[in-house]
Amino acid sequence: MATTSHHENPRNSTKKKKTQKNPEANFLYELNSCSKSKDIKSAISLYDSAISNKTRLNQHHFNSLLYLCSTFSTDPEFKDLALTYGFRVFDHMMALNINPNEASITAIARLAAAKGDGDYAFEMVKKSGDYGVLPRLRTYEPALLCFCQKLEAEKAFEVEEEINKMGLSLEEPQIAALLKLSADTGRADRVYNYLQKLRSSVRWVSEETAKVLEDWFCSKGSELGSERAKYEVGFVKEAVLRNGGGWHGLGWIGEGKWVVRKGNVKPNGRCCCCGEQLSCVDIDDAETEKFAQSVAGLALEREVKANFREFQDWLEENADFEAIVDGANIGLYQQNFAEGGFSLLQLDAVIKEMYTRSGNKWPLVILHNKRVRALLENPSCRELVEEWMNNGVLYTTPQGSNDDCYWLYAAVKLRCMLVTNDEMRDHIFELLGSSFFLKWKERHQVRYTFLKGNLKLQMPPLYSVVIQESEKGSWHFPIVCDSNEESARTWLCITRPGDCEDTRKTACNMETCENDNSTCCKTVMSNAGNSKFLSTDHKNHATQDSYQNSDDKTISRTGKRKERSP
Repeated sequence: MATTSHHENPRNSTKKKKTQKNPEANFLYELNSCSKSKDIKSAISLYDSAISNKTRLNQHHFNSLLYLCSTFSTDPEFKDLALTYGFRVFDHMMALNINPNEASITAIARLAAAKGDGDYAFEMVKKSGDYGVLPRLRTYEPALLCFCQKLEAEKAFEVEEEINKMGLSLEEPQIAALLKLSADTGRADRVYNYLQKLRSSVRWVSEETAKVLEDWFCSKGSELGSERAKYEVGFVKEAVLRNGGGWHGLGWIGEGKWVVRKGNVKPNGRCCCCGEQLSCVDIDDAETEKFAQSVAGLALEREVKANFREFQDWLEENADFEAIVDGANIGLYQQNFAEGGFSLLQLDAVIKEMYTRSGNKWPLVILHNKRVRALLENPSCRELVEEWMNNGVLYTTPQGSNDDCYWLYAAVKLRCMLVTNDEMRDHIFELLGSSFFLKWKERHQVRYTFLKGNLKLQMPPLYSVVIQESEKGSWHFPIVCDSNEESARTWLCITRPGDCEDTRKTACNMETCENDNSTCCKTVMSNAGNSKFLSTDHKNHATQDSYQNSDDKTISRTGKRKERSP
């Protein structure tokens, strides 16, 4: 062993010496250390030494230096140093004919923005194509935020247009900056458009964005309605239903001061500040149709076309179901033990529970024909299965088919509830690639458990924790929350004084509503005789209202099927 060690050590030592003699490698190593420790002074000292020693610098060296300088460009203590060396490093890089990459351009754009030169920052982004660089959102952000801060609205909007042309999507910080810019420059219609962008981009807002919203709705400029401020109630309601609930997108509704308050939302979805019932938001009509077509397209690729088309035709003729049941998922639930098999009792319990909750309307059960044949051959199961078949409850999928495609297509196409614990994460669902898949699941999937043989259904939430715009024109913004309890989340409630029962409160006087002491205000719809709450109860957007726990004695108002006894 001693001899081996004697032969290995000189070689290892030689390798280390060679590494140490490589000035470029040493410079990069030490520069990375400065970058990790955020030590800009040492990094600049290394750079000056590298120039003195005529060290050959590459793109990686320059990017590390540019990153450090851009990081410190907003630090009051090091700003001047960071800007001076940042531009010097970039000029040196260009003089050596080393083309910048996306990281280089982003860093120099940040340096230019920190200097207050949004034009230079934007110009660098526009030149990125000359270097074969595809800019990202972060590359555009410095110029955009710089123009917003300097209230150079037209330039900021031009950057936004370029971002859109590149197929990039704005995120909350950029939307909030554009919203604030529009508010500060009196562009009410643009504020509305950015509110819609915010709604479609994030579920809840940060405290910083909430402050921007408060400032706008408490400003004089927010009191004026748009030219389209007055609509027929039915027209607005149809727009809300068409969009899946939670927003209409028609523009400002009403005029006058706003009441801006902070409070909580009760477990039933009612705002503690204004008393308005929040919606359980669905995907809109266009998204639903696109989703259904995607599922059908995937099924037709993987299934026997004639079989699936037969199912599509059958579904067209039997389109009044309000719930779809994944029979195999329920029958095989917790059956992975020696005596386990297919639990007909579990499936029957789910069917009957959904029947009761929907006001005596049968759900549609999807089950593979191989499974159904086995059940019919079992004398103890035959009578119940035949009863389902006689009641039109059961659809059997053919040999060789994947019943996942059938129950998912039915639930999407009929816009109804889907009872399954399937998380829909396998390759079939990944192929759909739908950005609104999660939203659809939250709104339509009913999960279940059996505790000591007793069924418990987990219905979709009564309301969605998302930005909501009501048909009256009011807004509700959930604010980011660290707690796992939704009851602890703070919401920004923004209404017109006429929408709230307590009109004695001064408009735009920020108030905090507590759960126990809040005033429940009536929701008064303009041009309507009675007070009523927004409902998305519509055949094209079936709600979970019809499936409330039987203790609530809720009866379905959407069904047309003949009532039948279980």
